[in-house]
Amino acid sequence: MSKRLASFRVGRVKAYLRGRIWYLCYYEHGVRRRPRVGPDKDTARLLAAQTNAQLESGAPPVLSFEAVSIPKLRDLWLSHHEHVLRSSLQSIRRYRSATQHLDDFVTRIQPVRDASRFGVREAEGFVRYLRTLRVSPNGHPRSARRPLYDKGIRFILEAGRAMFNYAARRRHLSPYAPNPFSELQLDRLPMEHGRVVSIFSEAQERAFLENCDEWQFPLFLTLIMTGMRPGEASHLLFPEDVNFAGRLLTIRNRPNLGWKVKTGNERTIPMVDELVAVLQRSLGPRKAGPLFRRRRFETAESIGCHENTAVAMENESKKRVLELECTGQQLLREEIQSISDRIWRKNGILKNEQIRREYLRVCRKACIAESTSPKSLRHLFATRLQSANTDPLIRMELMGHAFRNDGSAPGLGMTARYTHTRPELRFGQLQLALEDSPAMDVARNRIKRELLQGNRRNSYQIV
Repeated sequence: MSKRLASFRVGRVKAYLRGRIWYLCYYEHGVRRRPRVGPDKDTARLLAAQTNAQLESGAPPVLSFEAVSIPKLRDLWLSHHEHVLRSSLQSIRRYRSATQHLDDFVTRIQPVRDASRFGVREAEGFVRYLRTLRVSPNGHPRSARRPLYDKGIRFILEAGRAMFNYAARRRHLSPYAPNPFSELQLDRLPMEHGRVVSIFSEAQERAFLENCDEWQFPLFLTLIMTGMRPGEASHLLFPEDVNFAGRLLTIRNRPNLGWKVKTGNERTIPMVDELVAVLQRSLGPRKAGPLFRRRRFETAESIGCHENTAVAMENESKKRVLELECTGQQLLREEIQSISDRIWRKNGILKNEQIRREYLRVCRKACIAESTSPKSLRHLFATRLQSANTDPLIRMELMGHAFRNDGSAPGLGMTARYTHTRPELRFGQLQLALEDSPAMDVARNRIKRELLQGNRRNSYQIV
């Protein structure tokens, strides 16, 4: 073929044939670009004209992109979540851990120079690689290793899909190239292997609560009767979040203390009279501090110590941050979070792992071997609401599930935006759902037993 037929020019853009593939050649901000078009000459001519028009107008050319390696793309994406979206530190840690597997794959197993060269074939190889991995549950180095569950593999692939969507928006991928993780059809991946959620039977629920000691009983009764997440229970502060007169628990974000609700949605949960009585007795003469504290903070010698209100804790956090900044240090979010964590621990906060250990102790005493996570109590609460035919909107509000971006509830559409539930209606439906539950029966029996023992100093009070 003659040189004349193998190339042509449209303004500032030259097109040329190499083998059977057409390429464009042009300069953008002094950098030469040579994007690949394909075998069709008419398509090459059309894209050359479009690219020339964009160069003349100063718009970014349709075929231009900035190639980056996958490790670099990962750093950019995590930085975007850190500094632009301000995602929670816990979410960023999960994204970092998930994308580390992809970083390892393209670095050690199947080297890929640029993210734009990572296609569907490489993504399928990455899935096969994930299925060969053996990991430690929850990252504990001393625990026995096991294969990744299907749910974990799906989360890793979803994180990869989100990262490549970010790359496409920032023009780090070849134009018109599909997201390799979207091509895997993640929604169709089967969930054949995973952690089984065990829901207590009525007999197991009764046995579980009857085997709780004085310290464990208020905590686990609260989880059963409110459905809150263990981390939400451990961050409840008295008296700010506990209203005995109004029979309400408030779960709220505390950005000045480095904690927020998983979905960001604050909510109030009604308390039945029996739960109010149990919590009043567990608090005793205490005036402030976390509602549930570590065991050593509940001794007689600790009464009156470390009883700080939310305002006092926030002021202490601000003071410590200011002292470090006055020395010229530029504190990162992780460092500020570390300061907040130390203040929480100083005031006796329970860690999720401590709650889980206490939960396992009670399960062993009650001979319930199949349940290993306190989060199953949240599943129990949701199941009980469903069994009692609780209104779906109230059920969603009590569980604290996120609304969609348009403000509507999942599955409820626009109706949810115009529907509001009164506190007395929420309390009534919750009371109805819990009325005949083993938890209610055990709580009432425990209250009667304490009253019969004549324990006047810490006697229960039914409001």
